Amino acid sequence: MRERWAVPALTLLGIAVVVLCAVDLAYTVVDTGPSSTALLSLPSVVEVCVLAVVALATVAAGIRWRKAALTEAAAATAATAEADRLLKAIDSTSAVIYMRDGDGRYLLVNRQYEALFDIRREDIVGLTDHDLFPKEVADDFRANDLKALAHGAPLQMEEIAPHPDGPHTYITVKYPITDLTGAPAAICGISTDITPLKRAEERERQLNAELEARVRDRTAKLEASTRELDAFAYSVSHDLRAPLRAIVGFSEVMLEEYVDQLDERGKDYLRRVVAATERMGQLIDELLNLSRATRTELTRRPVDLSAIAHRVIADLAMTDPPRPVSDLEVKIDEDLRAVGDPALLELVLRNLVSNAWKFSAKRDKPQIRVGSTQLDETREFFVRDNGAGFDPRYEDKLFVPFQRLHTVDDFPGSGIGLAIVSRIIARHGGHIWARGAPGEGAAFYFTLPDNPESAASDKGTA
Repeated sequence: MRERWAVPALTLLGIAVVVLCAVDLAYTVVDTGPSSTALLSLPSVVEVCVLAVVALATVAAGIRWRKAALTEAAAATAATAEADRLLKAIDSTSAVIYMRDGDGRYLLVNRQYEALFDIRREDIVGLTDHDLFPKEVADDFRANDLKALAHGAPLQMEEIAPHPDGPHTYITVKYPITDLTGAPAAICGISTDITPLKRAEERERQLNAELEARVRDRTAKLEASTRELDAFAYSVSHDLRAPLRAIVGFSEVMLEEYVDQLDERGKDYLRRVVAATERMGQLIDELLNLSRATRTELTRRPVDLSAIAHRVIADLAMTDPPRPVSDLEVKIDEDLRAVGDPALLELVLRNLVSNAWKFSAKRDKPQIRVGSTQLDETREFFVRDNGAGFDPRYEDKLFVPFQRLHTVDDFPGSGIGLAIVSRIIARHGGHIWARGAPGEGAAFYFTLPDNPESAASDKGTA
């Protein structure tokens, strides 16, 4: 303030000195008598010099004062223009922007705030959130302000504000504004409405929950239906055994005791009856195995698949003596280990190896290979032969019960074995698939996801 008035005061003082010198000079010029006395008693030349110097100094001071005044005005104008530009910038955004002092009183809001909460910025200055919102909402806003002030750096959070169409969720960034000493002086907030996103997420969550509920319901119904079918198959299979045994028994009695009373046609009919009942018995056994593969509780432990494969080959060599086993080439990799139910995994290998044995029987040099390959972290086991093979167009029918790709006359069987294998592998969490071509053999691959080493401490092996 002192500097502001110093230049005008000096200017006035200079003008006074100039006037005084001018009057004195005029007095000297007019009164030239010996008794005349100048006001300042200075020589005229000196007075003229003083007058000139003071005048120049006064003019220079005036120029400096004017320049300072113009500079101050320009700075004020520039500051006002900058403030206007900043205000326009925050008014043009769709975010809600506001500033409150350390006590929570509003200093500034943008137009978006005005529009959303129906209040003019001129009217909100000096108010607090407790003047505008319900107490619990205002308390939350104030608590978040204090967190940001204490944090001393920008802080992000979610806030909920009431609106006519219900609560809206905002993602808010609050950051403290400090004074020249570095102390927090105000809090500035920028809030973006994410309510549409939140509502979409909630709808998606509800839809997922409904979908999961429907899936659980349908799964429960399917499991119940499967249990009923399995129970039915198990019951029927058991109930059919007694009449089948009776049919076979009486047929054999007739062939033995009444052979002289039967002609060749009658004997052929009885032999067909016995063969048909034996096939029915085999089919019943397969149905029981299918039911067992679904109903049996899994007991997981380390299983030596190599030992099982050797055992199956030995059993087949004993039960199929007409086959020239010496011509058969069998290769079984050692250390084929997995984790699973020993009885069910033996059923898997028994079906796969038996199929390889059966379908390669008509080859001059039949070959059966049991092994595994490592693909990344997955171990794929396989049973391969060089037998009849199959048409890859019908691969999807291989694992469907009672679906056969070869006639019974060519290769006898029930058509259930691979369906049993598929169910067992699925229950273990693995996958099974096949590759083959007519006359070029077939290969069946399957995975068992459990790591054998993870169950190494379990007792018991197969």
